[in-house]
Amino acid sequence: MKIVSTCALLMCLSGFVCSDAAWARVAYLDQRISDCALVFKEMMEAPDAGVPTDLLRRSRGVIIFPSVLKAGLGVGGQYGTGVILRRSPTSGRWGPPAFLTLIGGSFGWQVGVQATDLMILVMSDVSLRSLFKDKFTIGVDASVAAGPIGRDASASTDIGLSAGMLSYSRAKGIFAGVSVKGSVLEPDWDANAAYYGSELSIIDIFFKGKGRVSPTSRNLMNLLNRYSR
Repeated sequence: MKIVSTCALLMCLSGFVCSDAAWARVAYLDQRISDCALVFKEMMEAPDAGVPTDLLRRSRGVIIFPSVLKAGLGVGGQYGTGVILRRSPTSGRWGPPAFLTLIGGSFGWQVGVQATDLMILVMSDVSLRSLFKDKFTIGVDASVAAGPIGRDASASTDIGLSAGMLSYSRAKGIFAGVSVKGSVLEPDWDANAAYYGSELSIIDIFFKGKGRVSPTSRNLMNLLNRYSR
């Protein structure tokens, strides 16, 4: 009886540990979404240098990476975790976020460490669908250009139509010689499973809008909807 009771107690404690770990993981991912919302709002509202709202309205998707870490000593590298959201072609409203990772390298003499906020507007459906291959290389699987800034910056240009992606960044440190071109985007399968449940695929979440929408996710979606009017 003592052995049975001990085993039952250990199983119960193990359940609590797993539950706490799962809760901590979801809380961490919720914070990532909250950080993305802050980055998006600040980059849209930058005085005289924000992301043009008309390009946001024309985009098919938005990728947001808060604090992409870049480091280099001769050969540089970068790594970030963020989210992607899709704008419905029928309703024009933004769907729930799916999690992504960014891994990249750059060459040239570089010294320093920098955290950079990154936002990418996905301007075509082809580019958007291509993102959900195992690996998507920016500048190879879709063309990328530095996005114009300022409220009226895109009024007289077709850059939003000719480039598959438009990239924007906000540096928090001193660094030089790094570009997102050549960086690899990958779905964060583990994060999506932990946040939405393993029974849902990233296609269910992203293209079909399935899965729970937390208050944090809803806040990010509402922000995008507000700036897309």
